Amino acid sequence: MALTAVWRAPREMAVTGGVVAGLAAVAGVGGVLRTEVPWSWAVVVYLVCGAALAPVARIAVVPRAVRGGVLGAAAGVTGVAVLAVLPSAAAGLLGPAAVLTGVWGGAPGGAREVVAGAGAWPDALSVPVVLLVAAVLLGAVYASLVQEGREPTGWTAAAGAGAVGLVSAAVPVLLVTADVAYAAALAVDLLLVAGLLGAAVAGRRVPEAAKVTALWCAVAVAAQAGLLALAAEPATYAVFGLLLVLFAATAARSGEVVARSLTLVLSVVCALVVASAAGASLELGAPRTAVLVLAVPAVVVVLGLWVRTPAVVVPLEAGAGFGALVALGLAVTDVAYLSLVLALCGVLAAATAVRPERRPGAGYLAAGLFALATWVRLVSAGVTHPEAYTLPVSVIACAVGLLRRRTDPEASSWAAYGPGLGVTLGPSLPALWSDPHWQRPLLLGAAALAVTVTGAVLRLQAPLLLGGGTLALVALHELAPHVAQVFDALPRWSVPALAGLLLLALGATYEQRLRDARRLREHLGRMR
Repeated sequence: MALTAVWRAPREMAVTGGVVAGLAAVAGVGGVLRTEVPWSWAVVVYLVCGAALAPVARIAVVPRAVRGGVLGAAAGVTGVAVLAVLPSAAAGLLGPAAVLTGVWGGAPGGAREVVAGAGAWPDALSVPVVLLVAAVLLGAVYASLVQEGREPTGWTAAAGAGAVGLVSAAVPVLLVTADVAYAAALAVDLLLVAGLLGAAVAGRRVPEAAKVTALWCAVAVAAQAGLLALAAEPATYAVFGLLLVLFAATAARSGEVVARSLTLVLSVVCALVVASAAGASLELGAPRTAVLVLAVPAVVVVLGLWVRTPAVVVPLEAGAGFGALVALGLAVTDVAYLSLVLALCGVLAAATAVRPERRPGAGYLAAGLFALATWVRLVSAGVTHPEAYTLPVSVIACAVGLLRRRTDPEASSWAAYGPGLGVTLGPSLPALWSDPHWQRPLLLGAAALAVTVTGAVLRLQAPLLLGGGTLALVALHELAPHVAQVFDALPRWSVPALAGLLLLALGATYEQRLRDARRLREHLGRMR
């Protein structure tokens, strides 16, 4: 009836009639056929009925508008079918995350044993079937549009990218829901990752949208395979080792900045997992494993010194930085190993500072890490008077800085005097707050005052700010008990009242305070 009514109708009515006719056909035929299959397969029946409408596009006798409406109905049925199985597909894709609660618990018999909540739906095989059928339909649409001479952009590119995404989701879900053998599931996942990465760097033969989709789908499938591999120790080494090779090879072949950067970072992450697994196999414990993990950033830093290409060096440095953070997190429970890891990170930062373009940032970072490693080591040794160890170093470092300033007057005071002053002032402040005697505050305050005055007279930024900050903290330490007594003696309403008066005073002189702040910033900016 719908087709008869709109056969010669205007375009808008013809499209609407085609949609109604297509949906009526799917509902009628699918409503009869689904009675012969389990309820979980009903969505497959309706999807197949919707796919059966696709050949209408080749029947020339049907008006073009009507054909568009019928194909729209088929697309709607396909979209609803995919949405209907998305919760089950997400359970199959995200289920391997349950292995994180029992890493290396033993190789399971099948992939479904690793997935939390497997079998929660009556017949899970219908889920990957729906995804694969929808992928075939989108692939057919893409091929048809390309044969018509359309450029692989817009809706054409979206169809190709959608087909890639659905296949990438269907294969892992099929492996889990079909309870494929554990080793076979890992092998298929790795083959899928290799194929997707190959498509991502296939050049002009693959549309750009499909390449981007293939790249991110490869990352998602690799993550799922990695989680599956964590169930068994040998699988962890095999899977992450192969993923490391695949990502590194993709980075070497890729000409796109995003693809190269992402695969380089992921290859470093895979290497970190292998190093961490080696520490666990050797039963080194987390702090000792941290030293082993630092081997990966060390190799990355050496590669960065050798390659020197910014598009490659930047993602490598990002991966090395992440590896250093992982090592610090592993060593944080042992103060002695934490000091060692900080010192090794300082060595890596100093090696990075060899390159002229990284010298300022990496040099300051190396100095800070070395100083922090020294402080942590003093704490681990139970030293209560750190000045006996840090003051000689400060004197030597400041003497070296003075010589540098004489040979290079344009050198920054932070580079010349910052490390030397920080080596002593840094550990002395924590010791001050735990020292009940009066000698340390007096000596530290006098030294900070002398450093501040020297910085102000010689117009040196680092001594002024470091000495002034230390002097303010010493004053706060000394005045804190008396201020607390004063506030205890005052009525409770006096504190909000004083705060209100202060806000009023600041508001009344707001413009003047802004001008003072600008002058102070300009004055500090002119200092060396």
